[in-house]
Amino acid sequence: MSEDMVLHVKGRILVGPEEARDELWVVGGRITFTRPPGAREVRTVEGWALPGLVDAHCHVGLDRHGPVAAEVAEKQALTDRDAGALLLRDAGSPSDTRWMGDRDDLPRVIRAGRHIARTRRYIRNYAHEIEPDQLVAYVGQEARRGDGWVKLVGDWIDRGAGDLTPCWPREAVEAAIAEAHRLGARVTAHCFAEDSLRDLVEAGIDCVEHATGLTEDTIPLFAERGVAIVPTLVNIATFPDLAAGGEAKFPDWSAHMRRLYERRYDTVRSAWDAGIPVFVGTDAGGSLPHGLVAAEVTELVTAGIPPLDALSATAWGARDWLGRPGLTEGAPGDLVVYASDPRADVRVLAAPRRVVVGGKVVA
Repeated sequence: MSEDMVLHVKGRILVGPEEARDELWVVGGRITFTRPPGAREVRTVEGWALPGLVDAHCHVGLDRHGPVAAEVAEKQALTDRDAGALLLRDAGSPSDTRWMGDRDDLPRVIRAGRHIARTRRYIRNYAHEIEPDQLVAYVGQEARRGDGWVKLVGDWIDRGAGDLTPCWPREAVEAAIAEAHRLGARVTAHCFAEDSLRDLVEAGIDCVEHATGLTEDTIPLFAERGVAIVPTLVNIATFPDLAAGGEAKFPDWSAHMRRLYERRYDTVRSAWDAGIPVFVGTDAGGSLPHGLVAAEVTELVTAGIPPLDALSATAWGARDWLGRPGLTEGAPGDLVVYASDPRADVRVLAAPRRVVVGGKVVA
């Protein structure tokens, strides 16, 4: 496709959950709904078009052992791209992936910098491992390095207690979140269990990852404060195997993980019913492969979220939440085209007909 080629997309252009147009053009990498005059070369693509999907929790530049080489990070991003995920919120990575912003064939990446964890309370080689008196300084550092997000590890197994426990005292997270907000960044936290949630939300956190520990006591608090969750249900599906692996040494932790797993769908549906914003994220890049965005949307539907809302959680609503445009005049030409209407069956997302980045068909 030459640089001066105009892309013409026609069929049903899903510019919103209930709004569709018949066609759009991409000229110079930007969307327009006005036919460009005098285009010398036009490529036409037909089907049902969505804005590029959002994976709001993945890890580019990371595998189960820690940071990876640039060529591996590139393959991760390309796998997400080819699955239709064209906007990635990288929820913690020890690798510097800023170079991806110079590539016009890769997804757009919103970086949260490196995870910030308590000493010996997270996966080795992943995080800055620090103590509470250092938290404000490290949050400030990662807020300046990232793209408007900071990632905390809110709870993890405490080997002395033999179970999940909160990582930070209340006053430490209050000061750290205030510092992030002062610098214009939002804060999210990894949380599996129940006990860290109230302190984090009352301290002003913006989002919680996984959120399997939500209960009837904390769900109203999240809803009242507008704190979003990214359930990563394709990752929560691994809890039984994790529990089995740790049962001999940490039986209480294993039993706890199984309970969180068993009520995962009820937890997500109750959160959605209460009005908590729910978004799609896969947790790809640690132990999970990339390219799972369609599977996570299907999991949200299995949990009881209506298909149109689950679709919005990776499309229009997710882009609004992250402050990125969808299929609007002048927006980047990032979109995915399908053979049939994904609003009728979200499983359609698993088979993109065309993936378009910056107006170029790349997959």
